[in-house]
Amino acid sequence: MMALVFEKSKASKKIKWLKTSTSQSWLDQAIAHPLEILIDHANCERKAAGAAIQMMFRYIGEPGLAEVLSPLAREELEHFERVLEILKSRGRYLEPLEAPPYGSLLAKSIRKEEPLRMLDSFLVAGLIEARSHERMALLSLHSPDQELRALYAELLHSEARHFCLYWTLAEERFDKSATLTRLNELAEVESKILSEIHHEPRMHS
Repeated sequence: MMALVFEKSKASKKIKWLKTSTSQSWLDQAIAHPLEILIDHANCERKAAGAAIQMMFRYIGEPGLAEVLSPLAREELEHFERVLEILKSRGRYLEPLEAPPYGSLLAKSIRKEEPLRMLDSFLVAGLIEARSHERMALLSLHSPDQELRALYAELLHSEARHFCLYWTLAEERFDKSATLTRLNELAEVESKILSEIHHEPRMHS
């Protein structure tokens, strides 16, 4: 059964919205290749901003959507700039990396007809944020690099908040029972995609 847990703190809500936990193998791989993970992380933040903007354009007449997604996109770009700053300080920059199948396979699970496409888009974006939150939490605890530990700890609250935003967008527009059922289905897909670790270190490998 999917874990849907909210732990309230002064700063934000921490969420686990996933069928399975990240494996020790992924953590070992990520710790062994910190700069590759960092480069991929920068690309993930950039893509997350793009996904929010894309939804704003697709559903331009949807009341209340732009007011949520515009600041979310700005914050994703701020995170992108933060990660880019650390990369540059270490003599690296963005590089084209082989993408794992995670994002493309999740995107294939989004139904084409509206309004189901809107619901699935919210839930898939939320799942990605939830997985990012979980993995950044692991890196904030276990990375031997103090600067990176601090970075991931710094970004945790935002990842949790972003999940909450996507969940709220879905809950406000769709029947709660149907939304939870679909979330459960997509979480199964997400878990299956990550059941085998990607051969290259990536944030969502």
